[in-house]
Amino acid sequence: MAEFTPIIGLEIHVELKTVSKMFCGCKNDPFAADKPNIYTCPVCLGLPGALPVPNRKAVEWAVLLGLALNCEIPLFSKFDRKNYFYPDLPKGYQISQYDQPFCLNGKLGDIGITRVHLEEDTGKLMHSQVAGKRVSLIDFNRSGVPLVEIVTEPDINDSETARSFLKKLHQIIRYLDISDANMEKGSMRLEPNISLKKPGEKELPGYKVEVKNINSFSFVKKAIDFELNRHQQILEEGKIPMQETRGWDEKKNITYSQRSKEEAQDYRYFPEPDIPPIRWTLKEIDYLKSQIPELPDAKIARFQKEYLLSFEDSMRLTDSIAVADFFESAAVKKKVPLKNLANFLINNKVDISNISPEDIFRQINAKTISVAFPNDELEKIISKVLKENPKPVSEFKSGKAPVIMFLVGLVMRETRGRADASAIRKMLQKSLQ
Repeated sequence: MAEFTPIIGLEIHVELKTVSKMFCGCKNDPFAADKPNIYTCPVCLGLPGALPVPNRKAVEWAVLLGLALNCEIPLFSKFDRKNYFYPDLPKGYQISQYDQPFCLNGKLGDIGITRVHLEEDTGKLMHSQVAGKRVSLIDFNRSGVPLVEIVTEPDINDSETARSFLKKLHQIIRYLDISDANMEKGSMRLEPNISLKKPGEKELPGYKVEVKNINSFSFVKKAIDFELNRHQQILEEGKIPMQETRGWDEKKNITYSQRSKEEAQDYRYFPEPDIPPIRWTLKEIDYLKSQIPELPDAKIARFQKEYLLSFEDSMRLTDSIAVADFFESAAVKKKVPLKNLANFLINNKVDISNISPEDIFRQINAKTISVAFPNDELEKIISKVLKENPKPVSEFKSGKAPVIMFLVGLVMRETRGRADASAIRKMLQKSLQ
């Protein structure tokens, strides 16, 4: 890709786990339903005369996600009708948001967030055989489930950056506890938009290809790489890739054409006449801000500072908020060295829902994970680490105290986790002074 610049944006759909659906009182539980079409009513079946009523919790959760992604929250928003005809959309239109969504202009890392908006999910098509004939059946249990869409700016230039962004977003959604974000079931669906900028081209390319409904981070990476190679071959022939929607074949590791890609005007958006606009006060927005829990990056920094753990260990412990909370509940008891507790939780598949901290302590002690590390050997390792890493040493001496945790991590790696982090820090401070 040396001659071409990849231009990648992402659209992510996330089903919210509210008790009821987006615009009616039907149960929101499409994956655990015993039978098709049991959680339905005139509203989510699109019957004439049925009127939608927005789910307040879904609206608040959409805004909560926007705030966690550093978005601006306009004080005035509205719902719109997105018109298209498809068998799983009984009304012939989807209630969505167009030009005045709940959240705008956010940021996650270096990637801009264009918008976060709220809409209703569609029904689910199932292809089967009935009486020897191939048919498509529709299950409307999913129809009307609240669906948040996150749209990024085209700020991504490679597939690995896209994968890392999606993993971080998935983690934040889980921390907020607004969705299970289970990609295997389909409650989080990933859709990259991909194009290639020609050498010397200043504007964005005049086309883009969307790959729909991908259900894993690794598949997103593979789909992007496949498309970039496909686009390059087409461009090198002097042609322009067709603007289209494609699917991902996970068995063949290829994309395939589904249909030409629609533009906004094709959907004939107009304001939803049955739902009044939604207005916020600054006090309501401030209240929602106060409901945001400590998010992963902040928790990683605190674990390093408060528990003297390495960045790597802190990152692994905080990957799941449940594991992070379990670690903290066990850490306050101070029954075993924190490094040993962290190692146990990181390196063992622990079902924290069925085990107590005391059980963990007993297992740690039984395996004698904590082994006294000889001071003279530790001093040699510290001397070696300081000699091989002059830059962080210089930064520490110039007043950047937190860099010592980086050095602690390097020493811990050399000792394979057998030395106590607090003892290492004390010896490092002594050596550095």
